[in-house]
Amino acid sequence: MSLLRYTDLRVGFRQDGGTVEAVKGVSFAVEKGETVALVGESGSGKSVTALSSVNLLPDTAEITGSIIYQGQELVGASEKELRKLRGNDISFIFQEPMTSLNPLHTLEKQLSEVLLIHHGMTGTAARTRVIELLEQVGIHEPESRLKDYPHQLSGGQRQRVMIAMALANDPELLIADEPTTALDVTIQAQILELLRELKDRLGMSMLFITHDLNIVRKIADRVCVMKDGEIVETGPTALIFDNPQHPYTQMLLAAAATGRPDPVPEGAKVVAETEKLRIWFPVQRGFLRKTVGYVKAVNAASFSVREGETVGIVGESGSGKTTLALAMMRLISSQGPVVVLGQDIQGWSNRQLRPLRADMQIVFQDPFGSLSPRMTVAQIIAEGLSVHKVDGYASNEAAVIDIMREVGLDPETRHRYPHEFSGGQRQRIAIARAMILRPRLLVLDEPTSALDMTVQVQIVELLRKLQVTHRLAYLFISHDLRVVRALSHKVLVMKRGDVVEAGDADAIFDAPQMAYTRALVAAAFDLKVEEGAGL
Repeated sequence: MSLLRYTDLRVGFRQDGGTVEAVKGVSFAVEKGETVALVGESGSGKSVTALSSVNLLPDTAEITGSIIYQGQELVGASEKELRKLRGNDISFIFQEPMTSLNPLHTLEKQLSEVLLIHHGMTGTAARTRVIELLEQVGIHEPESRLKDYPHQLSGGQRQRVMIAMALANDPELLIADEPTTALDVTIQAQILELLRELKDRLGMSMLFITHDLNIVRKIADRVCVMKDGEIVETGPTALIFDNPQHPYTQMLLAAAATGRPDPVPEGAKVVAETEKLRIWFPVQRGFLRKTVGYVKAVNAASFSVREGETVGIVGESGSGKTTLALAMMRLISSQGPVVVLGQDIQGWSNRQLRPLRADMQIVFQDPFGSLSPRMTVAQIIAEGLSVHKVDGYASNEAAVIDIMREVGLDPETRHRYPHEFSGGQRQRIAIARAMILRPRLLVLDEPTSALDMTVQVQIVELLRKLQVTHRLAYLFISHDLRVVRALSHKVLVMKRGDVVEAGDADAIFDAPQMAYTRALVAAAFDLKVEEGAGL
């Protein structure tokens, strides 16, 4: 008997008097001790399929077909029956731990709550079990972290806590929904190794959901490839990778940002530069807010970026990548020269900076969070023209139409709202909003990390095209070193505020000098990480 078996599963959502079908006749099984990966792009039906197992879907969902867990039919099961399985037999790890963990509760309280609800465990017994769980998932000195809140942990530590919560009741099946998407490559590798080791040690089965086939190769025994609500191909992992049969699977495997950027134009002028830039945040305590120390976010960073050139800034979370870029945009305070278009703008007032702002634009990681849900796409894109009083077009409407065409969006959709677009389209909207001002310097802060692999490739190609056309200077921040290599001419490697290595991109990737850089490259390109890399 399979541990979990789906047979002709169909899931629809009632909407506007009709039903939108999200899952269309899916059938597959998860055997005991096996890891099955559900792979596909956003909207393929992966998460809906997984969440339907214990009906964690909204009330508008209509589920038909069969889902049998250890001989028990789950489709149509009562809420009481499903509640017995949730968290006990079947546990979940979700993509974004910061939204899954309660920001108002300590780690001890959140983990103890799970033990209380499912086992009635309290007091010393619960505390001992909490420490044991945190130790099990690799939280160092767990006793000292019990009173910490989620915001005091790194992304990787928060994900480890989520795994600890999922394991608290010794589940038979662990469903992991994109658990490594937002993590640095080194942390991603650590979490995958942890999940693999825990699965083997505890004898669990795992249903692993992802859009990244590189991850699947490392963790799954079998793969089910989903497209438009259907499984289009399934088989052992090695067979799927070595001999994919379906064109969609072949496309997913081929989807990787490759190649190199065009050479920097001859005689390209320096657009922005700094030398020994320092960004320290004061730590203040007491009623009088006395400064008792500093958080040293960036120490003595030096670089320059020219027209048509990309400087990639890489490093783990907390290394100072985004902080450095924000200081170059004069969005946070720093010490040291910040030279943009030949002028040292350090110390300039907001009024002095305003005429220069159109030349310095930024594209953020999460376009859905940075686009106003109350404005149409046309209003969002054109907003900068009004703010900066940019002339040169008969109307803002004409400018919006032109830039939407340039970034690959249909101008006819300009009166729609952000929620009506896919993730890739929203990122193109964010790029269009920045590009309509014809900037000289563009900061790209993790612009591809939340996107499917195929969409990543499209955005990389778009950025290359825009750079060549407009001789743009890019500061490209990313934890995805594959994308950094495809876009960057030069690379800065940061660790805990220090630039530990810098130079030509090919030299950094082909012959990194520092152990930390070698570890980052190894984690990104599936190479062996050397001992003592200092991660």
